[in-house]
Amino acid sequence: MKAFEFQPQFNKTILSQGVRVLSEHHPYSRATVASVYVDLGSRDEPSSLMGAAHFIEHLVFKGTQRRSSLDIARALEAVGGELNAFTGREATCFHGATLKEHLKLNLDVLLDLVSQARFDREDFERERQVILQEIDMSVDQLEEYILDLYFEQAYPGEPLGQSILGTKESLLAIDREALRSYYQEFYRGPHLVVSVAGDVDHGQLVDWVEEELANWQALPSPPAQHQAQVQSLTPRVRPPAKGPKAFRHLMQRPSEQVHIMMGYPSSAFVHPLRFESYLVNALLGGGMTSRLYQIIREEKALAYSVYSMLHSFTDSGLLCFYAGTQLESVPEVMKVIRQEVARLKREGMKQEDLDFFKTQVKGQILLAADDIENRMNSLAVNEMVFSEYRPVESVIAEIERVNRDSVQEYLESFLKDEDLGVLLLGDVPDNEAEKYL
Repeated sequence: MKAFEFQPQFNKTILSQGVRVLSEHHPYSRATVASVYVDLGSRDEPSSLMGAAHFIEHLVFKGTQRRSSLDIARALEAVGGELNAFTGREATCFHGATLKEHLKLNLDVLLDLVSQARFDREDFERERQVILQEIDMSVDQLEEYILDLYFEQAYPGEPLGQSILGTKESLLAIDREALRSYYQEFYRGPHLVVSVAGDVDHGQLVDWVEEELANWQALPSPPAQHQAQVQSLTPRVRPPAKGPKAFRHLMQRPSEQVHIMMGYPSSAFVHPLRFESYLVNALLGGGMTSRLYQIIREEKALAYSVYSMLHSFTDSGLLCFYAGTQLESVPEVMKVIRQEVARLKREGMKQEDLDFFKTQVKGQILLAADDIENRMNSLAVNEMVFSEYRPVESVIAEIERVNRDSVQEYLESFLKDEDLGVLLLGDVPDNEAEKYL
């Protein structure tokens, strides 16, 4: 008996305003997941508006021309759906999940958020206080906070290195009218990608989006000086990243553990060796079967939490290793990480390991492909990065073509000792810093 195979149908339409509408049809799904991506993130902010994308993400939920904050919260929850948003370094996403019969409502709410936010003064000031508390909270979560600190050191003076949340100083300095001008200037037209996955009819989807766009009201224009500020400070062409750079840095912080992050440059989204980076990440620290987990946690019991992570951007990338451990164990943990990277470069990836981690990564990708929220995100990211649809099968085929030689090329090209960045966060005496770094 032949196994049933389903191939989702993809469609794309560019509307007259430049808004890109993408859909992937999954006829057996009860749910639809929709999003409006804005292809601007924290790295696109002028220095005077550091934290702007995240601030806007918060502020639009406080009310639009047609909905109060409670109306926004109730709209999808009333039909059993969910509404949320997130800000990244290269994009901001507003997304909602509903049953397929409520897709039009979902789109109405999402497009309302990205087009008709009120930016009331009282809401602005209240939400600024909320984000200031969020910054305090993030600083207390050291395992997450160290990543922000690492980016600052790896990309010094670059927008890619600045915190997505901004800083307390930058948040307090942001002017409401300048923020509104930024929103009106860039949360429009070609910067928007509407992405939907589920049991969706693309023609109907396009009609609904066009209907929503036709109903957009022109918001009152902010003062001319703020328009000029945004237009002059925010480039329409993203300047390329110069980092990541090598560094050694210690940040003192009272804590029970010392948090370690070490990292190397890695491939960008569009680099031909990007799939090699997936396999190297999986082998070194991607899970419980990884070398670092087995040695540092299972064999030596040096850390509870140890892993690696990939951060890929349009023009840059990082492969980072994290571990939290006691002060006296810091040298040994760092030694193991460097030794395992050196051993992998020296010996190469064995064929049995290559086969094992290919199977692991392919399994993860195929399992994720059954999640329509994941598919919605993939459609939008591939559009913003590659300007094309990339079906799951094409990704699997690219992983299949990876071989030992191409993995070695990745290792030799990116994992160089002279490019290593090292950050320690914790209670390390100043007079012992040199010993650890």
